[in-house]
Amino acid sequence: MSIKAKLRYIIEEMEMQMDGYRSFIKISTGEVFSVAEEDLIDAEDGNLIDDDLQDWQIENLEVANEIVENFEDYKELPSKYEIDEYKMVKDFCLTVNDVKIQNILLITIEGKGAFRRFKDAVIEFDLEMDWYSYRDRRYKDLAIVWCQTNDIEYVD
Repeated sequence: MSIKAKLRYIIEEMEMQMDGYRSFIKISTGEVFSVAEEDLIDAEDGNLIDDDLQDWQIENLEVANEIVENFEDYKELPSKYEIDEYKMVKDFCLTVNDVKIQNILLITIEGKGAFRRFKDAVIEFDLEMDWYSYRDRRYKDLAIVWCQTNDIEYVD
């Protein structure tokens, strides 16, 4: 029986990505990891683990070393830049049946502060649950397509 990645972990990692970090799945175990780019650079440069580091820093460097040394057993998850959450927001706006509300939502997502205004508007129009349900479906669809494209077996 082959190891299957848990779709939930892939989705969670895709949703929580931060600047300066990269996310990977270990193909042989289905585990998902988030690693600081600077730890990966240190691992690639062969920098030794320093005894003066905190336990969590040592653990992060060990994970980075593992990824660098066994790169064929890892696949990188899509970055937050590859996941266009703005398009997700806009697509959601277009699903709203009330044209007046739809137009207001589309206006809120223009310019600086768009995400904050959008979140405030979906709360005001009692669409918050609809938005999060829509967003969850989109992330799940993205994760499934990514797994299929990368020959990663998964379980829901």
